[in-house]
Amino acid sequence: MSLVTIRNVEFLNNPARFSDVYRFRVTFECIAQLQEDLEWKLIYVSCPGQEELDQELDDCLVGPVPVGVNSFEFEGTPPDPSKIPTEDVLGVAALILTGSYKDQEFVRVGYYQNTEYDNEEMKENPPATIRFERLVRDISTKPRVTRFQIKWDAAGQVAAGAATSAAVPSADDLDDGMDEDNPQDAMMQ
Repeated sequence: MSLVTIRNVEFLNNPARFSDVYRFRVTFECIAQLQEDLEWKLIYVSCPGQEELDQELDDCLVGPVPVGVNSFEFEGTPPDPSKIPTEDVLGVAALILTGSYKDQEFVRVGYYQNTEYDNEEMKENPPATIRFERLVRDISTKPRVTRFQIKWDAAGQVAAGAATSAAVPSADDLDDGMDEDNPQDAMMQ
């Protein structure tokens, strides 16, 4: 079984301007003492299939992590517009939050982000040159959660739920009915 389970991810500034920092709160539960810190990363994916264009917006270490329910607030810089192909600026992109322990990713939470102009006229007739100061982003509240088996601190202990993936009803419901041993059943409730 996993020693760390995400209970909730709450975006504190959604929707927001494209150029605003990402601000969110992560709540997670730890069921055993950890020897090292947890590492969290925020990644912006503008063009699936072209990993070299992915932008790591920020990362942070959280620890020491006490047993019980914990939370932290995380700020990530906005993506660098010069690294996004022009044809991929507007529309849907992905925002991925990863959790790792001892360089082993144990959870990945993916969100869709829609980027569009802030007024109807520009939405219907986009300018030839992208005007980033007029763009707004809206992050979906229905994440996709993937868990991975890793080796935690105890010798040979491996977490259950290897690379399972299922739709989550909403970010606010991540802590309701989450069954780590059978995550797909819990998410279908």
